[in-house]
Amino acid sequence: MAKNNQLIPTELCAFFTLLDDRLGESFVFPLLPFLLEQFTDSGATLALLSTSYALAQFSVSPLIGALSDRYGRKPILKICVAGSVIALLLFGITLSLNWSTILPSWSTSLPLILLFIARIIDGLSGGTATTATAVLADISTPENRAKTFGLIGLAFGLGFAIGPPLGGKLAEINPTLTILPATIFAVINLALVTWILPETLPKKSRALLPKKRNLNPFSQLANLFSNPLVRRPCLGFFLVFMAFNGATTVLILYLKKSFEWSSSLSGGVFALVGLIAMIVQGGLIGPLVKRFGELKLTITGLGFLILGCLQIAVANKENSIQIVFLGCSFLAIGTGLVTPCLRSLISRRIETSNQGTVLGGLQGLQSLGTCIGGVLAGIAFDFYERSPFIGAGLILLIVIFLLSGVPFYKKKTISNSKVSMV
Repeated sequence: MAKNNQLIPTELCAFFTLLDDRLGESFVFPLLPFLLEQFTDSGATLALLSTSYALAQFSVSPLIGALSDRYGRKPILKICVAGSVIALLLFGITLSLNWSTILPSWSTSLPLILLFIARIIDGLSGGTATTATAVLADISTPENRAKTFGLIGLAFGLGFAIGPPLGGKLAEINPTLTILPATIFAVINLALVTWILPETLPKKSRALLPKKRNLNPFSQLANLFSNPLVRRPCLGFFLVFMAFNGATTVLILYLKKSFEWSSSLSGGVFALVGLIAMIVQGGLIGPLVKRFGELKLTITGLGFLILGCLQIAVANKENSIQIVFLGCSFLAIGTGLVTPCLRSLISRRIETSNQGTVLGGLQGLQSLGTCIGGVLAGIAFDFYERSPFIGAGLILLIVIFLLSGVPFYKKKTISNSKVSMV
């Protein structure tokens, strides 16, 4: 664990890295239907573009986690953040060019190809969140890990409170401007990681690189699920992200096509989500975990997520603003409770030396769930615009049954929370 005089700069750099990861997404992802309307309005195409990042991230997450366990957190973070800078620059340049005056009619797909390449590069270097989470695990104790992981939600909330509303305003002026602040923030993050972040994994605690077959993301997931102590929460973790990210992948397109919302109004939804998630995970999660325990809060959060999905699905053009904002408030509360608690339940059951590898596996589960959920939601959206939200609610019901139906860990946890059988 880092020394006390290292905790503040370490937490600052880890939080800034998590915030950078969220801003890179929140400036771009929620506004894709507006940024790409000159290229496509297909739900499936937009979902594929959104999830190409997650698919690329899934393919390398075991390697990034293992490398951070072997060589330390700092060098891996530097490489990942640098890759994000390159990807954002390519994405912004592609959006800024007037392709109709550059390309012949037969090559109009080139801009979309470049955008896919940019998203894939960003995904391949997308170990920032995984490694920053491992940094937080390095400097925390099992008893305060859920509270420390609340910084992840705080970064998530702040990222969405800043990115979409500001990006929505900038998109109305010039789409390229939405990429500029994210790029500047990534450059600042690279400087912080390079010159301020201390290494949090001592050499004596580092693990050897696993065999090549274990760096296959599916092999890592198989190893993760082979542990009976984390099997059920890991499956729940996957399904949560499949449902939640599937629904949010098409949310802005749904608001644009069904209710004719502007980019500014759509950005306001994500700002509200960010603000609420920031309050829940930044200030409330510690006391709530101490009083109720991670499992109860996870189940409660799943209930809020289901309510949010159903609210959005029943909205109509006359009441869309009130109903969607209320539904997204439920989504924010739900994800604010579920994400840190479920991640903490899993993290506290693994050895310290394997935090990077297992958290990399969780990132892989998150990415795979995002990819599958996004593609399915995009395809479903093209058939019936409300179906992604109904489907997400049903999947989340399955997660509640999965986590509460049969106890999956019969030993007392090493936490001060009230969870004794989770």
